[in-house]
Amino acid sequence: MGTVNAKVPEPDQMMDQPEVVIAAHEVRTTLESLGCFKSIGTYIDTSTGPESSPHGLEVTFYVDELKRIVGGVNTLIGNNEGSLVLGMSLPNVLGRGERVQCEYSYGTKNSVGFNLAATKPLTGWKHAGINTAVYQQGNDFPWSGFRQTDKGTLLDFWFESAPKVRHTLRWEGIWRETSCLDRCTAFSVREQTGHTLKSSIKHILSVDKRDSPILPTKGVLFKLQQEFAGLGGDTGFIKHEFEFQANVPLFNDFIWQGALTGGFMHSPSSTRRYSICDKFFLGGPLTLRGFNHRGVGPRAENCALGAKAFWSGAFHLYMPMPFRPGEGGFGDLFRTHFFINAGNIGDFSFGEDYHDNLTMLLDGLRVAYGIGLVLRIGQVARFELNYCFPLRVQKHDSIAHGLQFGVGVNFL
Repeated sequence: MGTVNAKVPEPDQMMDQPEVVIAAHEVRTTLESLGCFKSIGTYIDTSTGPESSPHGLEVTFYVDELKRIVGGVNTLIGNNEGSLVLGMSLPNVLGRGERVQCEYSYGTKNSVGFNLAATKPLTGWKHAGINTAVYQQGNDFPWSGFRQTDKGTLLDFWFESAPKVRHTLRWEGIWRETSCLDRCTAFSVREQTGHTLKSSIKHILSVDKRDSPILPTKGVLFKLQQEFAGLGGDTGFIKHEFEFQANVPLFNDFIWQGALTGGFMHSPSSTRRYSICDKFFLGGPLTLRGFNHRGVGPRAENCALGAKAFWSGAFHLYMPMPFRPGEGGFGDLFRTHFFINAGNIGDFSFGEDYHDNLTMLLDGLRVAYGIGLVLRIGQVARFELNYCFPLRVQKHDSIAHGLQFGVGVNFL
């Protein structure tokens, strides 16, 4: 039986009742983050015993631990793909929140993978831990005409520098194999197929103050990610990505949401290269609505090639269902929304003139608007059914005028 050290008040620290409740909630949150317990009960009562004080309070936590071995069959929802997952985990292996987990997955788009991971929370820190994994995952990309199989390992260290401010430092080594899906694959894609080896370090900063990750009603999200590849192998690049989202409640459960995302990459060395696996793509039912998946940007023989830079933004007005059917229950999982989104992608070459850079980013702008229905699937994914009106397109874009639906975790 192990022990868990959480930040609790000192015995001689003076606290009133509301402060005790807040401190107890923080301890409970720390215990829940370990993933070791089925349930955690918190009981606050007047203190008893020989060392009790007349106005003292006693806080007791009752926990129900998980079994030593947990397994099952689950479904996993990713970005426009569902998977059947067979998994087994060993929670709380050494008694301090350690976890070993093994999974095998098969996706609706013929993706096959496995993952063996071990996680160790750093109980002396607040919301920090180490994770390592060995994995294989395969995915088909019919929009670009290739299949990618990754075999790799990673090491993560994460911590919170302030409440809701999370840092993740990651090293990742991946052996990647790309192959043509069929004989219709463009030559521009064929010449990039084969084996590549990528070794990279990555820093992810996430500030998430929303009240819900899927259908937020208030709060902001800011995410900044930098990746440097070239610590070995034959792949080298520097990549920057950002994401911003703001949610403002208006009236009668009407929510205004604005979002902006973008990225830029370049190669610092002429001896190392990057391929279609590393580039940015744009378009899809949860990103740039009104365009098919990877439907925006450079193309060759109907295959999306990706680019070195992109940006996209969107405004939403979320509303309850008309007449609010199922209010207070199942109906609260649904929202209707009006939206307008815009974006651009290309191999942009930025200079020192900000006006020229802005003109370049707006040249070839794509715009679409529409109305739709959003369904929240727990707190992990969302389903959208939209009717889209592409307003501004380019010659080779793959547009989705009319009904478009998608399911996934990340959304604009």
